[in-house]
Formats: sequence, structure tokens, C-alpha cells
Amino acid sequence: MVMVKVKEARARYLTNVNEEQTASEKNVSPGGYMSTEVGMVPNDWSVKPIGGVLSIRHGRSQKEIVCIDGIYPVLGTGGEIDRTNIPLYSKPSVLIGRKGTINKPRFIDTPFWTVDTLFYSEINVVNDAKFIFYKFCLIDWMSYNEASGVPSLNASTIENIPLSFPINKSEQTAIAKALSDIDTLIISLEKLITKKQAIKTTTMQQLLTGKKRLLGFGEGKGYKQTELGEIPEDWTCVKLVDMAELGTGNTPPTMDSSNYGSDYLFVSPSDLGWHKWVKDTDKKLSLKGFNLSRKFPANSILFTCIGSTIGKIGIASFELTSNQQINAVFPNGSCNSEYIYYSLDYAVPRIKILAGNQAVPIINKTEFGETLIPLPKINAEQTAIANVLSVMDSEIDLLENRLNKTQQIKQGMMQELLTGRTRLI
Repeated sequence: MVMVKVKEARARYLTNVNEEQTASEKNVSPGGYMSTEVGMVPNDWSVKPIGGVLSIRHGRSQKEIVCIDGIYPVLGTGGEIDRTNIPLYSKPSVLIGRKGTINKPRFIDTPFWTVDTLFYSEINVVNDAKFIFYKFCLIDWMSYNEASGVPSLNASTIENIPLSFPINKSEQTAIAKALSDIDTLIISLEKLITKKQAIKTTTMQQLLTGKKRLLGFGEGKGYKQTELGEIPEDWTCVKLVDMAELGTGNTPPTMDSSNYGSDYLFVSPSDLGWHKWVKDTDKKLSLKGFNLSRKFPANSILFTCIGSTIGKIGIASFELTSNQQINAVFPNGSCNSEYIYYSLDYAVPRIKILAGNQAVPIINKTEFGETLIPLPKINAEQTAIANVLSVMDSEIDLLENRLNKTQQIKQGMMQELLTGRTRLI
């Protein structure tokens, strides 16, 4: 049902955009627009300060009303902080931070209490509260920050910001409904991704320790005790250094434009951890002045071993190089590269312990090489396990791509619908 509604709203949105573009080519204002202090808006919309559609209200201290098993949330700028049985306000409202996090408006349509750092709003009945929430999402709230330290907003400042509004509440509601439908789809995709990731984590724990064997492997075999706990009797625990060669990246002698070009991909920890395969970044190095002995071949596993990003991991899609925070693992012929990737990813919590509590956490290459990996002796089983996990990764990637596209569509719809450039009714 949600998908149908979102598709209908998206179809109307795309149709209206195309009609507007055609009209623009003919220098005709589609539907009739007027120039205002907030730009071009439909003739049947109005521009007024936010204070013309709502009143900003201050939150209050929760000390006297907190109840551990309360039925209503007590909210601060970071979210729920307590519970209460006494609401401060019970009608639909748009919330915006007074101090601290001031750039993340929220909508709530159930009773609540807000503390002093979070404003709430009393919205005029002739306006749609959800529509106003979406309008708040388009505002650059940091540009209204009134403090040099902790970001702060003033109620009068908020109420004086001019915005455009459809005169008819029914149009506000239609716009809010279209955006709410696509929000519902986004939330469902996020939940599905979280569920798939949890299933993958459980599957990794079962397959990479041998607790669950794939069909065709391990029939009739028992288990044995090792340093890593119980593993199949036909597996072994192998040090990383015994199954692969290890290398470390380095930094170009100067990080200015003279070393940048289009010849060679340069990877840093910020490029790892998002997807299994490291395919590209916006940092490419010229071969000039670079130590070519630090090349990492395709299928190298890259693992961050220094700093706050320890444990970020990826596999090189092609030959590349990296900075000195990354160790590269070059598996020998007896080990499946993707199996080692998943094993290291699963072992991240165990590996992080080696860094200790130093000011700058670091795992040296020797320590990294001592990492024990439970390893099926048969390469075909390594490959089978890696294939199962790869399929899961592919499913998650597809969902994440779909989520990203849906979020982009929503942003486009907001820009069109909330400014009146595209009309739904």
C-alpha cells in the first residue's frame, strides 16, 4: 500500500516537473507565480513569518514530573531522556532545539514533555502541523545560530523567519501526505537493512567458527578445543602471517597538488568500511615522486590498524596504494581472499583489544600478523562460506542503493512540493 502511494506521488511529482520545464521553455509561468522575499511562489500561496502560523514555546524542567514507568516521553535535543505521566503538550507539534542540536527539527503527534533546551510549537488549527515540520526541514538552522559556543536559537528569531504556505490547509495536507508516504518507505527500508545486517552477523558467527557447516562439508566430523574455542576437528587455527603476506602503506612525501593526478588510486581509512569492495575514491596520485614498491595488488585486504578507525576493512578491486594507517593482507594460494576478509571483519573486536588504551591506538604489523583465524583445511569450504556471505552483502548493497535513491527522490520532492514549484492539487 505504501509503495503504491509513493509511486503515485512520485508520478505526479515527475509529471508536474516535466510540465513546468515545458512551460519554462515557453517563458510562461505555470499556474501563475509571484515574486516574493522567499523567491517565486504560486499566486494562491502566501508568505508570512513562522510566527503567523505557530507560537514557539519553551520546555520546562522535568524534575517534578519524572516517572520511571511513565507513558509519555520527556524529550531533550538528543531524544528521549525520561518518562512522565504528565504531558506538557498534547497536540501535534514541531520541535526544534533551543540549545545544542538546533538543526534537527522533529514532528510529534502524541502527548509529550520537553525540557528547557528544546522548543515545542503550538500550531494554528488552520495549518497542517506535518507540512510545517517539512518546511522546517528545509531551513538552514545553523545560519540562525546566535552563540559563538554551544549553538543556540531564540524564539523570536524563529518566529520572524519568512516562509511560503498554501492558503488552503487541504493542499498543505496533501503535500505532507506525499512526503509522509515516502518517509514510511524509507523507514521500512532502513528496518529491512538492519534486519538483513543482523542476520548476516549471526550467519558469520555460525559459519566462520564452524558451528554450522554447509552442505557437503564436515559430515560425520566432530569438534575440538582450540585457543579460539571449539572448532571443527577438520579445521585449524592459523596465524594471519602464516596464510598471507602483510604490507603497510605510506604517505606521499608532500600532500600538495604536485602529487595528485589521475594515475593511481590512493586509499585512506575514510574510504574503508562502507562496502566490501574498494572501487574508487576522489583521491588519485600521480606516479611522480611516489614509492611504487608500496603497490597493493587486486584482492588485497585492507585493514586500518592506527587511530580511532581501527578495524575498518575492505578488499581492493584493483591495484592501489594507501597511507601508513592501513595494513594490507596478500593471501597465499591456499587461502580464499574473501574468506580471510570476512574472518578479519568478524575478528575486529578481538583485534581492537591489542591496541590497548593508548592516546593514539595502534596495532603494529607483528601483532596484527599474530591474529588467529579458524580455517577450513579445504579451500572449497572457504570459498563456499565466502559465497554465502557475499550473497548477503549483495542483498544489503541493493537495499542500501534503493534507500539512497529513495532519499534522493524525497529531497527532490521536498524542494518541488514545499516551494510550490510542483503542485499536487
